[in-house]
Amino acid sequence: MAVTERRVLRAERGSGTVLALALVFVLLVAGTAVGLLAQAGVLASRAAAAADLAALAAADAARGLAPGEPCAVAAEVAARNDARISSCSIEGGDTVQVGTELLERSPFGIATGLARAGPPAGERTP
Repeated sequence: MAVTERRVLRAERGSGTVLALALVFVLLVAGTAVGLLAQAGVLASRAAAAADLAALAAADAARGLAPGEPCAVAAEVAARNDARISSCSIEGGDTVQVGTELLERSPFGIATGLARAGPPAGERTP
């Protein structure tokens, strides 16, 4: 080997370690990003489920199928699902629209859900 080749080889010593550390760092950042996005998806799904359940319970109360005031019933059901009611409105007498917010926060903000429930098409309130 020539003297210049030896200098080049010595100058490149440890470069594999630096590349391996950079690759590990990139993988950690990517894994963290995927984990945070998955968490946001789960929280959004939980907020939507809380809104669905609260709207269904409130619609039953609005139609007289269950006791209680519709929005109070919706708030109780949402609370059982670790959420709170952000909006509740009764439309057309027996259709209810409910908005929920999860009590748990994520780095992306508050997860929200919105649902509407009422009687099936063509069915009247008893």
